[in-house]
Formats: sequence, structure tokens, C-alpha cells
Amino acid sequence: MNNATSIVTFIILSFCLALILIMKKDTLPSGVKRPLALLALVMVAFSFGLLIYSFLANPV
Repeated sequence: MNNATSIVTFIILSFCLALILIMKKDTLPSGVKRPLALLALVMVAFSFGLLIYSFLANPV
């Protein structure tokens, strides 16, 4: 797998995790909600950073 494929896979997985957490927020135990939400927030923020970096590093 090359670098672009890994970045795209990470972006898709992080957004899927955030979407699943939003959809299932009522069924998650209260002790698990906050750590998972923070993990999803960090992953989505890092995904945006990778997206911006890939646009700036590889101009078309």
C-alpha cells in the first residue's frame, strides 16, 4: 500500500467511527462515551490535517 491509500483509509475510518458514535450515542455506557468521543475528535482533526497536508504537498 502506498502513502495515499493509507491516508484515504485512515480518513474514511476516522469519519466512520465518528458517525457510528453519533448514531449510537444513546446506547453507549456513560463511562465509555467521553474517551471514545475524544478519540474520534483527535482522529478526525488529524484526518483534516492529513488532508490539507496531502493537498499542499502534492499539487496537481
